Formats: sequence, C-alpha cells, structure tokens
Amino acid sequence: MIRKAKAADIDAIVSIYDEIIDAEEAGLTATGWIRGFYPLRSVPEAALERDDLFVIEEDGEIKGSGIINHIQAEEYRLAPWEHEADPENVFVLHTLTISPRAFGRGLGKSFVAFYEAYAREHGCLELRIDTNLKNLPARSLYRKLGYKEIAVVPTVFNGITGVEMVIMEKYLG
Repeated sequence: MIRKAKAADIDAIVSIYDEIIDAEEAGLTATGWIRGFYPLRSVPEAALERDDLFVIEEDGEIKGSGIINHIQAEEYRLAPWEHEADPENVFVLHTLTISPRAFGRGLGKSFVAFYEAYAREHGCLELRIDTNLKNLPARSLYRKLGYKEIAVVPTVFNGITGVEMVIMEKYLG
C-alpha cells in the first residue's frame, strides 16, 4: 500500500536512509549518498510539512518512501527537455527509497506506477526525475519504465561536491 506519510513514519523513513547508506559504505550499492550530508532527517520532515511525502507500507511496516511535488532542482533549467511544460504542470519524484531488505520485490516499480497515476489524477503529464550518475540500479529501473535520460549535469548536491546529476523525463500524453 502506498499512502501519504504521517509524523509517526519519519523514524522508519530515516532508518531506511541509514540502511541504504550502510549498504553504500559496504560497497553493496552506489547511490552517491553520504552519511551526514544527504539525506538527512530534515528531508522527510520538510516533505511531511509540505504534505508531499509518501510511504510504501507492507504488513504494517514501512518499506520505502518518496516525495512527489512540483519542485524542480535549479539544474533542471539547463536540461534540454523534449516536452516543455509550465512548472505547475510538471511533477517531480524525489528521494525514492526502498529498504535494502525489500530489494527485488518490485516495490520501486510499484512506487513509480503510483507516481504516474498520481500525476495523471492531478493533470500533470510531464514527469521528471533525477538521480546520481553512480546510481545504476535507479537509472536502469527508470529507463525500463520509459524515462529518458535528458542530461548529465555536474553539481554540488546538498553539500556533496562532484555529483553528476542525471536528469530524466517521461511524458504521459
């Protein structure tokens, strides 16, 4: 089940962030996340405050989360979008996380399907996502689901230098 997050979900979301960073530090995945820089507890707290934080719940346990809104990173203005749209007609998926304990069960795919349905329900046909160039599993998933890599933009991301942001797009029209 995918639903809007509640304040009681924040600890579980932060725990998943820590699990992913643990896996990154152990060399089991490559997200480009760095403990103490990104993501911090303030990320889901701010999203909860904006009412754009969602969780994947299974058997009463939070297995993942994501943020869906109209907020586009500054780097997006440099991207050669195939489908131009007014900002209020674009949805962006941020910080999609799945617990490493739940990898391989299709939860990421389910969340992206939810994101697309949610966008349609709100009249947004232009979808955008970004990820770190190093995050090969996410890039592969998004490509399989029809997202096109539009640009790779060097950036400083939440205090992390040397990040190469892959900007992706999917048009639902």
